[in-house]
Amino acid sequence: MRHLLRMPALAALTLTFTAPAVANDAPNVDDLPAPVQALTDQGLTIHGQFEAPAGLTGYGASHSRGEVAVYLLPGGEHAIIGTLVDAEGTNLSEPQLDRHVRAAQFAEVWQDLEASHWIADGSPDAERIVYTFTDPNCPYCRQFWHEARPWVEAGQVQLRHIMIGVLASDSPAKAAALLGAEDPAAALHAHSGEGDEIEAGPQSREIEEQVYANNQLFDSLGFMATPTTLYRDGDRVDRVEGVPSPERLEEVMGGPAP
Repeated sequence: MRHLLRMPALAALTLTFTAPAVANDAPNVDDLPAPVQALTDQGLTIHGQFEAPAGLTGYGASHSRGEVAVYLLPGGEHAIIGTLVDAEGTNLSEPQLDRHVRAAQFAEVWQDLEASHWIADGSPDAERIVYTFTDPNCPYCRQFWHEARPWVEAGQVQLRHIMIGVLASDSPAKAAALLGAEDPAAALHAHSGEGDEIEAGPQSREIEEQVYANNQLFDSLGFMATPTTLYRDGDRVDRVEGVPSPERLEEVMGGPAP
C-alpha cells in the first residue's frame, strides 16, 4: 500500500507578499530530483528553485491548502518539507515562498479584483485603491462604509465594492440591483449611507452574471466573512475579514484619518 504525503495544515489563502517582481525560475518537472519528483506525483506544484544554507537546495512549492518549502539534502536522495530557521530563529523559508510562490499568485489575485464587477466609491484620482467584498444585506459592510468616509471624502482612497450575494436569499438580486442602477455609486450611497434599502428588482442577464462571477471569485479565494477587504501597501497585499479595528483601518486606508 502506497502512503500518500500528508501536507502541513496551512491557511487556504494568505494574502501577503513582498516580492515586487515575479520569479520565473520554475524548474522543468522532468528535471527534478527523485524525492521532489515524488512529491509532485502526490500533488505538490513546484514554482521555483533557490540556493539554501548548508548545501541544501530549496524549492518553493504549493498545494491545495497553501504554500510550503521543500529542501533537498546533499546527495539528492532525500528531501525535507518545512521551515528553515537560523541560529537567531529567523524564518528563512518565508522570504523564499514570498518570492517564488506568492508573488505570482497574488499579483494574479489583484488582477482578478481589478477585472471583477465593482462600484467605485470615491475619487477616480485617489492614490489608494481598496477592494471590499460587499453584500447588500451585511450590516458590517455598512459599518465599514461609514468608517471609511473620512478617507474617501478627502479624496485619498477609492473603495471598490465588489458586489456579492451570499448572506440571504435576496442578496444576489439586491447586489444586481445596485450594479444595474442608473447611477450605481449614488445607489450604493443611498443604500449604505442613508439607509434607503435597495429593492430587489429584475435585472438583465448580464448584470446577474456579474454578481454570479463575483460570488465565484469570493468563493475561489476561500473567503467567508463580509466585508472582506483587500489592500496594497507598497509591494504587499493583505486582507481584513470583517470590520477592521481602528488600528487595522488606518493600515487599510494608508494612514490616519484626514
